[in-house]
Amino acid sequence: MTPTSSEMSSTSDRYRLLVDNITDYAVYLLDAHGHVSSWNAGANRFKGYTEDEILGEHFSRFYTEEDRAAGLPARALVTAATEGRFEAEGWRVRKNGERFWAHVVIDPIRDARGALIGFAKITRDLSERKMAEESLKRSEEQFRLLVQSVTDYAIYMLDQKGNVSSWNAGARRIKGYEPHEIIGKNFSEFYTPEDRADDLPRKGLEVAEKEGRFEREGWRVRKDGTRFWANVIIDAIRSEEGTLLGFAKVTRDVTEKREAQLALDRAQLELFQAQKMEALGLLTGGVAHDFNNLLMAILGSLEIARKRALAGHDVADLIDNAIQGAQRGASLTQRLLAFSRKQDLKLQAVDIAGLVRGMAQLLQRTIGPSLEITTAFPLMLPPVWADANQLEGAVLNLVVNARDAMEQGGTITISATKKFLTHERDELKPGTYVCLSIRDEGEGMDATTLEKATTPFFTTKGVGKGTGLGLSMVQGLMEQAGGRLILRSAVGEGTVAELWMPVLDKVEHSVAESERPVAAPAVDRPLTALVVDDDSLVLMNTVLMLEDLGHTTVQAESAAEALLILEQGPLPDVLITDHAMPKTTGAELAREVSKRFSDLPIILATGYAELPNGDGEDLPRLSKPFTQDQLSHVLSTVCGTADA
Repeated sequence: MTPTSSEMSSTSDRYRLLVDNITDYAVYLLDAHGHVSSWNAGANRFKGYTEDEILGEHFSRFYTEEDRAAGLPARALVTAATEGRFEAEGWRVRKNGERFWAHVVIDPIRDARGALIGFAKITRDLSERKMAEESLKRSEEQFRLLVQSVTDYAIYMLDQKGNVSSWNAGARRIKGYEPHEIIGKNFSEFYTPEDRADDLPRKGLEVAEKEGRFEREGWRVRKDGTRFWANVIIDAIRSEEGTLLGFAKVTRDVTEKREAQLALDRAQLELFQAQKMEALGLLTGGVAHDFNNLLMAILGSLEIARKRALAGHDVADLIDNAIQGAQRGASLTQRLLAFSRKQDLKLQAVDIAGLVRGMAQLLQRTIGPSLEITTAFPLMLPPVWADANQLEGAVLNLVVNARDAMEQGGTITISATKKFLTHERDELKPGTYVCLSIRDEGEGMDATTLEKATTPFFTTKGVGKGTGLGLSMVQGLMEQAGGRLILRSAVGEGTVAELWMPVLDKVEHSVAESERPVAAPAVDRPLTALVVDDDSLVLMNTVLMLEDLGHTTVQAESAAEALLILEQGPLPDVLITDHAMPKTTGAELAREVSKRFSDLPIILATGYAELPNGDGEDLPRLSKPFTQDQLSHVLSTVCGTADA
């Protein structure tokens, strides 16, 4: 059915209304020569001409002068007429002379016979998009110039396989390659032969791909073969869809920084070594001074005793003097062990208030009548985890220090309180403590003296008035038992010495009760003891002690000699061996003897507080120097039930 003329007219009107109301596009007609023959609202909006102003005018007026001079309008119509369509983007001009970026499509219009009767032209204003593109382009160019201008960092791109795809000035300066020399080559060129052999370049890319980033410091190689210390970062680059596009690599030459750090480390090590040698010199000097005094007393007494004994005179007082000197030497050794936190502590539940009250008379006699001691303890104070004998010595030491600080007399106050720490303070772990304080009214210490107060052999008492080991011994005792010695002092305000000791909980208390030593049964028979020591003087001394106790001895000066004696038999009742012997130590001898003669009791004698690698931990120990009573007690512990 053929549409009527009125229907066709109605359809045409609807299309015209549609076109006229489009405002985002300029949609208009040109005649066959390029003159404007229709004009819609969109054309009016962004070209600026009204319909009355533009109808009949040539469309070339929308083009720039440069494009008109180049004949672009005419070529556009020819292209549309011959090829059926012309499409392009370019600058166009509004009525007010302002330029805008336009997307243009020109289609030819022909009649039923195919004759060209004009053109349909659609123009879209893309100025905003063009501006965004230009802005992005400028930003990219600025970024490119920025990267290219950086000289302190090598910044370049790698493809998925690690081949270099870009190269900045910093890379050129640091690594020495020109762009044409390195682009397209694998970045493993920069690694040392050792790192390439270890496959580090590939591993670095794998980490960056998997985790998004790889960072490392290490040696890298320049074009000329020299090495430099580099900080390297590799970042994975992915598309919006997550596809790996390549890697961004940033390398910084930190050779100078590393050398400066190494120099600083060396300086700190040298300073530490100097401080250590200074402390060691102070320590050895103090030890030598005190031990020389003690050896003088021992040697002098024994020398005179020998002469008197040969003359038939009584030498008991001289021998007692030598023994007393030796005991003081052993005490000094214990103080050194306390300072080094390596003394043998017998930790148990200790009632602080009871301990101090039990020392009251001793403390008062020690400080003399010119000073007064006052105590202040709460009614309920939990027991602490400490060595009672060592703690008594520490309290006595601190009271003596307080006395020496108050030459004009005064009061020493001893008090204790329960403290609870919720966080670490003064190197004390969180927990419950009892703080035992000893306060004096002396002149106090300045900051420098307070800092050095616990340094071994540091003393303010003058020559011959103190060893300088007292506070360091107390500090070592506290730390070994899980506590802390804290000194608080200021010039003119006296000094407070605080002993922080961990409170004994119920579990520890029950363990402590169960571990109290049980008296060893006495040895009720003579024993045969194999005594091993590489020092003939010590060996003779131990043998004489044993024989004086009524026992029989067999002597060996090495582990090998001892094993030979045991192989030949008969087996002794007990083996007493020194630890520090050449070739084979006492602990090693004990292990070998236990394998071959499993029933033979073994006692390890040593002057060390701790043996390396836990040697001899399961053996009864006899600490040198030991007395005959101590030797007898260990024998009773080991062999007391032999014939029970």
